[in-house]
Amino acid sequence: MRQIIALGGGGFSMEPDNPLLDWYILKQTKKTTPKICFIPTASGDSDHYISRYYNFFNKQNCKPSHLSLFKPPTRDLEGFILEKDIIYVGGGNTRNLLVLWKEWGLDDILRKAWNQGIVLAGISAGSICWFEEGVTDSFGEELEPMKCLGFLKGSHCPHYDGELDIRHSYHKLIYSGAIQAGIAADDGVAIHYIEQNISNIVSSRPKAKAYKVYLDNKVMKVIEEELQTNFLGSC
Repeated sequence: MRQIIALGGGGFSMEPDNPLLDWYILKQTKKTTPKICFIPTASGDSDHYISRYYNFFNKQNCKPSHLSLFKPPTRDLEGFILEKDIIYVGGGNTRNLLVLWKEWGLDDILRKAWNQGIVLAGISAGSICWFEEGVTDSFGEELEPMKCLGFLKGSHCPHYDGELDIRHSYHKLIYSGAIQAGIAADDGVAIHYIEQNISNIVSSRPKAKAYKVYLDNKVMKVIEEELQTNFLGSC
């Protein structure tokens, strides 16, 4: 079973006192002590980001590790990745992430991991990367479409309620045909895919939502369809 959990925002890096999304990710392996690996490439392997990761996951029932491409732990990256249960990709610059992954062959290794049933997860850039396309500010101040890995069909827009003008920009790009229809997620929302289908949408914030966003060609209008989102705090 192939799984991807795409976080629009939240988790240990944005909500250190709200562990609901990270607990949800850990549960998906059905293992008592899953091996989880953080990949902070998009942040330039920020030491602060890595520290926040360990500060949280060292306190959980799991075995945390991380993969730095600037200080690789081994020459055998494939062996290192494929022994894990969860791969958790951090936020930052999506373009730099994809360029470095392709240079190191990590994109192919992660596809192998996905095909072998290792849970893939990520926030922001680490969420966009799994889709065919994403909305990113990696090229500068303007929000632009970007081709990504294509594990999941369609486009993706994280931080839907958390960044100025991102909703308007996503609608504009879809309307113009610059990007295909897709899924948007507020901060605090995780979209859980099994294969190509959305299995569950969960949130760490009561009002956070996910949306299907597409162009209705009959009326030439971008439609934003709210999707059922389950607040984890009520579970």
